[in-house]
Amino acid sequence: MQHAVRSRAAIRTGLTPVPRPRTPGVTSLIDADALRVLHRAARALLDDLPDLTDRLMALLREQEPAYRAALTKDPTATWQEAHRSLRHSVASLLDPRGARDAARRCSWRIGAARAEQGLPLDALLHAFRLGGSLVWQRLVEETSRAAPEDVRLLVHVAADVWNFVDEHCTLVADAYRQTEWQLGRRRENRVRQLAAGLLDGTGRIADLPEAARALGLPEHGRYVVVAVAGGPPARPDAARAAVPPGSRVHWHAGAETDYGIVSLGDHDGLPEPHRPEAAQDVPVPGLRVGVGSPVDGLAAVGDARRLADTALTICPPAGGTVRLADQLPAALVVSSPELGRALAEKVLGPLLRLESADRDVLLDTLTTWLDCDGSAQRAGERLYCHRNTVLNRLRRCEQLTGRSLARPADLVEFSLALTARRVLHD
Repeated sequence: MQHAVRSRAAIRTGLTPVPRPRTPGVTSLIDADALRVLHRAARALLDDLPDLTDRLMALLREQEPAYRAALTKDPTATWQEAHRSLRHSVASLLDPRGARDAARRCSWRIGAARAEQGLPLDALLHAFRLGGSLVWQRLVEETSRAAPEDVRLLVHVAADVWNFVDEHCTLVADAYRQTEWQLGRRRENRVRQLAAGLLDGTGRIADLPEAARALGLPEHGRYVVVAVAGGPPARPDAARAAVPPGSRVHWHAGAETDYGIVSLGDHDGLPEPHRPEAAQDVPVPGLRVGVGSPVDGLAAVGDARRLADTALTICPPAGGTVRLADQLPAALVVSSPELGRALAEKVLGPLLRLESADRDVLLDTLTTWLDCDGSAQRAGERLYCHRNTVLNRLRRCEQLTGRSLARPADLVEFSLALTARRVLHD
């Protein structure tokens, strides 16, 4: 609601766009008479400023629902804001040069404050225009009362008055948008901060309610974290198959790994159709997805992230999706890689030191036989060889390692050693 009569300078607040300076015109005797009439009416308005403010409040209550709510919530602050704005506006009519900067600062503060309060910009601009209309109406009324013959002279200053109404509407809109952008950045940073705190386990318990609101997730309930790495830049979009449709999920982007905090609702885990059956299922080349095990509540999301990281570590370099619950032996191995390498060397060392062709044949046969639940017939079909060939290769593995595939303890060691060799990637 800030208005002034003759501003010639642009507003230079930050990077805010401002109205262009107006080219001064030639002052005539009519202009001088019009300014005299304007100043006389403006002084009367300053003397009656509380009544002018009351009239503006009544207009806002009647015509602008957003301000109606503000007047109900804090009528005193709203009245004082309007009173300051009108005082600076009328003062600008009397002394454009001296009152110009103060009027602009007042408008800027109002625009910024209303953006922080969430008042709609349309409502704010409507209020400023109502204030401009009211000031002009009161100028005409006062002139009609004091000197009716001078009303015609006001037409010579009308353009200046309305130009400054528009100038301050532009100013307040710039302040509003700039503040709104800053608030948005702060909110984004705060959301990222809260999500990072949950994922790395450093978040405070006292921040959990705020985190739940900011992330749009319930504070309590079952959660699972999905870790995504590699693949295209839009990793969450590529990994959507790992998250049930309609799930409440917040994605947190990282430099190398993105994390999805997934609310499971009443489920104990991801629904069956979304359980990856094998790490070899690669919907997007190079995309690796690790799905952790469920945890209880947002407070435990840090644990869920560590489980998802473990599942991600198991993924082969070519890509795939690994659900931790389906790969617990491999998870044990990657959780202690030094022990995993030691086990692989102890169990498979004699095989690993063979010539590469011989080594690969024996290790592939042993791995395939285990994948086929110990069936030489099925393993032979996969390897395109006779079952007896499979059995001969297995016997050679036993002879070289000094272990028996018929002994359960040795079988477990074979399985874990092969898993360690596969998932440790060296």
